[in-house]
Amino acid sequence: MNASQGAVSGSASFSRKGTLENFTELAGRVLLAVLFLLSGLGKLGAYSATAAFMSSAGVPGALLPVVIATEVIGSLAIMLGWKTRIVAVLLAGFSLLTAIVFHHNFADQMQMIQFLKDISIAGGLLLLVAKGAGPLSIDR
Repeated sequence: MNASQGAVSGSASFSRKGTLENFTELAGRVLLAVLFLLSGLGKLGAYSATAAFMSSAGVPGALLPVVIATEVIGSLAIMLGWKTRIVAVLLAGFSLLTAIVFHHNFADQMQMIQFLKDISIAGGLLLLVAKGAGPLSIDR
């Protein structure tokens, strides 16, 4: 094998690695954001019950439209890779706030799991803040 064959072989391998990385970043963004999209749309379907639940936790039900908009618009922005770092930091804060306000009863195992889920999601979003959306995004 001569030097040019090695270079072609090496660049083909690099290209496949880059493609895999690009699609993995895209898949990661979509998987991270789909939770917010489904949650926001679910709140639309159970608007009164969600507003009542928020009120029971001391959060004014009047904020529900803001919550829905944050989840739906934020998730779409993350999926598309639009203003990813800004949206990711906002959704990370939203996730941390949700964990603290709604899932603070650690004596209840389900509440602890929900708290840890929200904290984990915030961690994933902070990775997006650090790394950005990647090449398969509007941000690119």
